[in-house]
Amino acid sequence: MKKAIKAVFVVIALIILDQVSKLLFTGKIYMLGSIGVQYAENRGAAFGIMQGFGWLFIALSVIVLIGVAYFYAREKNKLIKAAFTLILAGTFGNLIDRIFYGYVRDFIAVWIWPNFNLADSFNVVGAALIVYALVKGK
Repeated sequence: MKKAIKAVFVVIALIILDQVSKLLFTGKIYMLGSIGVQYAENRGAAFGIMQGFGWLFIALSVIVLIGVAYFYAREKNKLIKAAFTLILAGTFGNLIDRIFYGYVRDFIAVWIWPNFNLADSFNVVGAALIVYALVKGK
């Protein structure tokens, strides 16, 4: 139980970090060549696909949160639990944006990739950790 409470605090801390970073960089552009900060509003999913389906992404986010919390409670592998913690924080961080703004605030710019934010990074790293743990375990 104590470990679950720790995980909740980590999720909350990551959500706060995500939201504060989005607040700090809203409307800003600070580029060093082709990397830096370039604020963008994404009303779609990854890479800006499916623009205008915010209600669908809100519903999917809620489903993901419920599913990940369910599997987190049953998981024994510490690495996968850490991955679930990141995915919970990332999904919740972008869900907050969708509910309160109607879009996700992105600001990290890397020339070979569409703009993204910390919540997106949490989700990608979490998914990569799950893949790694599953491959390593076999």
